[in-house]
Amino acid sequence: MTGDVSPGPIRTGWGYDAHRLGGDPPVLLGGVVISDDVGVIATSDGDVLAHAVTDAMLGAAVLGDMGDHFPSSDRSFSGADSMGMLRRAVDSALSAGWQADHLDATVIVEKLRVAPHRSEIRAGLAEALGLGVDRVSVKATTTDGLGPIGEGGGIAAVAVVTVVPVR
Repeated sequence: MTGDVSPGPIRTGWGYDAHRLGGDPPVLLGGVVISDDVGVIATSDGDVLAHAVTDAMLGAAVLGDMGDHFPSSDRSFSGADSMGMLRRAVDSALSAGWQADHLDATVIVEKLRVAPHRSEIRAGLAEALGLGVDRVSVKATTTDGLGPIGEGGGIAAVAVVTVVPVR
């Protein structure tokens, strides 16, 4: 085996999150403000990208999902920092013997622009996951007008996290 990946099992987790647009600004992606003009309707700060990555990390380590760790019915998570929740999920995975090795994520939104913020988003996610930025991919797409997201009513993200045993 080459590179710095230890031999042994590799696991992959998949995460998804979506929120309606329309709440109080700002819109955050990976902890980065991408719009001061609109917000999301959510229990926490509504960072769909951080939520998708958190669920992917928890899934890869077989630790449940965000609802298990950060239930929306618990008022203590009202307005919560989603990047802080991601860091907690990373710590839980480390305690269970798993560390992130790679992230690939896609944001789905019609009118908000992700590209101008991509480098900062990648850097923040890399730091939270304990990775080099060269192991974090963040992309964006639209639905070309299809459905509620395409009509400008929402934002979503999907993420795939690969984990390896703690070295």
